[in-house]
Amino acid sequence: MAVSIRLRREGSKNRPYYRVVVADSRGPRDGKFIEILGTYDPKLTGQNSSFSIERAEYWMSKGARPSDTVRSLIKKQRKTVTAESASEAQEEVPEPTDKVAAPSEDTAS
Repeated sequence: MAVSIRLRREGSKNRPYYRVVVADSRGPRDGKFIEILGTYDPKLTGQNSSFSIERAEYWMSKGARPSDTVRSLIKKQRKTVTAESASEAQEEVPEPTDKVAAPSEDTAS
């Protein structure tokens, strides 16, 4: 079976909304699918897609071919994930351990 990662259109007229799905490439655009990976809303500005990169990489390792649009979405998603992890690494600076804990006083008499 030839598997592809592509967009499945949902939403109403003049209000497109897509799901990123893994589907048989011989089937229709909005037909049956194997797995939903996430969503894409082209009308939104900025971060307009959210899907599992891990699952997309898993399916690509199994031979699934992403469409051109999904390929660009994966590239954008990877950029945001690496940018977020870099900013988290800067925020999570460990505190210095120069402080010595004061000895606890036992008043057992």
